[in-house]
Amino acid sequence: MRIVFLGTPEPAVPALRAFLAADDVEVAAVITNPDRPSGRGHRLRPPPVKVVAQEAGAPAWQPVKPRALLDDLRALQADAGVVVAYGALLTGDVLAATRHGFVNLHFSLLPAWRGAAPVQAALLAGEVETGLSCFVLERGMDTGPILAQARTPVRPGETAGELMTRLADLGAPVLVQAVRGFVGGTLEPQPQDNERATYAPKIVPDDARLDWARPAADLERAVRAFNPIPGAHTSLRGQRLKVHRAALADASPGEPGEVVDVWPEGPVVACGQGALRLVEVQPAGKPRMDGAAFTNGYRPQGARLGKEAA
Repeated sequence: MRIVFLGTPEPAVPALRAFLAADDVEVAAVITNPDRPSGRGHRLRPPPVKVVAQEAGAPAWQPVKPRALLDDLRALQADAGVVVAYGALLTGDVLAATRHGFVNLHFSLLPAWRGAAPVQAALLAGEVETGLSCFVLERGMDTGPILAQARTPVRPGETAGELMTRLADLGAPVLVQAVRGFVGGTLEPQPQDNERATYAPKIVPDDARLDWARPAADLERAVRAFNPIPGAHTSLRGQRLKVHRAALADASPGEPGEVVDVWPEGPVVACGQGALRLVEVQPAGKPRMDGAAFTNGYRPQGARLGKEAA
């Protein structure tokens, strides 16, 4: 089986490694996004998928748009394309450039959470179970027929980054088997029920601003959903404060956003309903710190978080 693999960030790496390790698979080419500036020096850094491809000796292509490589893609005469978190939409002519089309690994149980941020959406919704889907790409947004799915419980306190890592590892062997079955004709794609579809649009930094008028349970889920990117945030005395981890807490009554108690484990903030303890935070320009260190250094007792612009 001859494939072309499209992917960019770390969650795509387990699947690429699984295909590279399979005896019956030839990875004819790997397509990934261009190198991007990163870090304080803004040095160009290769995507994780490119690094793995080069280590394996597989050709790594980095077009600004996949269509720019359409002729090269057709010339590969690949049996199928495989897509995991590539980061760009594929046009119809690209989808037709392999013998059987393209199979995508999506980190939700489709038709739930179609779109760019399925893991974050599942956490924000308070779901206790999620999973992944391998489906045949078509021109709609995550609407193609499903080849295989796998389920997993959401663990207590699990962040989006932690859950994504688990799903990527869980999905790699499922995806390899799904592509085998698809190309070999032993798996029949099953249409999605569009009436049950829910959507997970791309997240922007302002989505991660904590609204202390909301219930504490909602905010605790938001902190997990936006960890590590873009990071839940609020403000303290006019300065941005990132909240990396938080926990539900009992507390004295107070106005939403008010630091009403200071426990040895960290400050407790009143919410619209209930309260939230800040477990790990990051003041502007400072490294991460636990709640106790934050309390000792910033004396937040009685302050009103989020009162000023973050």
